Amino acid sequence: MRKKIEIYDTTLRDGNQGEGINLSLGDKLDIARALDAMGIDFIEGGWPGSNPKDDEFFVRAQDLDLTTSKIVAFGSTHRAESKPADDFFLQKLIAAQADVICIFGKSWDLHVEQALRISADTNLNMISGSVSHLLKATGKPVFYDAEHFFDGFKSDPGYALASIQVATDAGATRVILCDTNGGVMPHDLAHAVREVRKAIPGIKLGIHVHNDGGLGVANTLRAIEEGVIQVHGTINGIGERCGNVDLTSVLGNLELKLGYQCLPEGKLKNLTNLSKRVWEYLGISGPSGQPFVGPSAFAHKGGVHVSAVQRNPETYEHIKPELVGNSRKILISELAGGSNLRAKLSNRYPELASTVLVKGILEEVQDREHAGYSYENADGSFDLLVRRHLGKFNPVFEPMYYRIYSPSNEGSRDDNHSDIDGLIEASVKVQVGGGVQLCAAEGHGPVDALNKALRQALLAQFPVLSDLHLTDYSVKVINSTEETAAKVRVYLEHSFEGEIFGTVGVNVDIIKASWSALVEAYHYALLQHIDFTSEVQESVGAKALDQQVSPKA
Repeated sequence: MRKKIEIYDTTLRDGNQGEGINLSLGDKLDIARALDAMGIDFIEGGWPGSNPKDDEFFVRAQDLDLTTSKIVAFGSTHRAESKPADDFFLQKLIAAQADVICIFGKSWDLHVEQALRISADTNLNMISGSVSHLLKATGKPVFYDAEHFFDGFKSDPGYALASIQVATDAGATRVILCDTNGGVMPHDLAHAVREVRKAIPGIKLGIHVHNDGGLGVANTLRAIEEGVIQVHGTINGIGERCGNVDLTSVLGNLELKLGYQCLPEGKLKNLTNLSKRVWEYLGISGPSGQPFVGPSAFAHKGGVHVSAVQRNPETYEHIKPELVGNSRKILISELAGGSNLRAKLSNRYPELASTVLVKGILEEVQDREHAGYSYENADGSFDLLVRRHLGKFNPVFEPMYYRIYSPSNEGSRDDNHSDIDGLIEASVKVQVGGGVQLCAAEGHGPVDALNKALRQALLAQFPVLSDLHLTDYSVKVINSTEETAAKVRVYLEHSFEGEIFGTVGVNVDIIKASWSALVEAYHYALLQHIDFTSEVQESVGAKALDQQVSPKA
């Protein structure tokens, strides 16, 4: 049986302290549900009394109907000038009615002397008195966060140990050793944990580290090896300064590399989805190379690498991507070899077995990337390029021209509206279905107007396009030394019939580049739909024919 490691998530409190991060109450409740569904043991909801949002969270948390997780209310020891029973924040912790209370206190003599400006004994009494009062008042578990423990242990080992000894004697269920400044080295951390376990036999320890030295995961894993049984961290490593330790990396390593049980059986495969959801709530695109869960965590670009991975994934992958809910990605670029191309599209295009065809495609990719294109994430544009080489690009519409009309900014108005507020008008003319369609539309910017006009022109003939939605739009200057004459690369991402795909356009004119990427997006979506429909019809036809010729029983 695998040893259990408790997972304590502090995304909703510590994570929310990161620069540029501000979770709403609804976000916090939704993330709490997602963490519970993942099987996280403890969810720290916030600090009651510090702000109205956190107060309301604990009220609403009573109705969350969680199945696995316990809600934790976080706070500090009582203030030096007040008694535990009279302290405002201890009263708020009790009133929160959380499943667990976690309080922090000072373990570093520097903080006691210079931050709190109290005596060493007074600080110890505050720790002991707060833990015992909360236990007596609630009857629920109380965890003690030994803030700055490792810095304190380095400065004065005896006092740092005394600070956690009094918490243990007062009844703290867990004592969490904190690297609050995120600067401890793994060997120093390991030594301190060993000394704690030697000085206080039977103590049940947690670890809470920040990532200021880039060692958050390493320090956490080292603490587990030294006997710690609870891990504090945040999903995606968000948090103050350089962030907290990233629980996605900790979970992947503990379960898949070190053999510990952190989550209920089968839950680890939801790790990538949980990471994505949290990034979405934050409105942030996380690092593409985030270990285990990032979109590039299993992406292969070099031809030699792809060739090897096709033979045996272990050659360049440390785990199977599906174990954490991720997937392998084969990238196409000027560095790609024939193996990249075949790995990516051989199922769709068997003709790619031809060395001559593959060589021609790769040469065009290299030429176009030299001109500023990038096909790493532009699967739609790349598919169209391949189709052209295979003679399978049969456009279902032909763009004839487009025009952009921008109203004057000097007091432009109409009879029924206030100022036009930047609305742009575009007209698009396309040949489709044996006829010509000329449509105009207004949009918030030229690309929006062009998109609406093109959709309007094609929708009657292809109603399936109502499912085509733009999900991302980005622009990058390619040759910035050319200043205003520089080329720009426009990348569009669309969702269509359950697929996410990208297209790319390059031009010195941003509108022309956008138009090119937009036209390719519509072409790709329609050709994919037509191919899928044809496959279904062929399959149904073959089945019907088989039923006709098969002898009856």
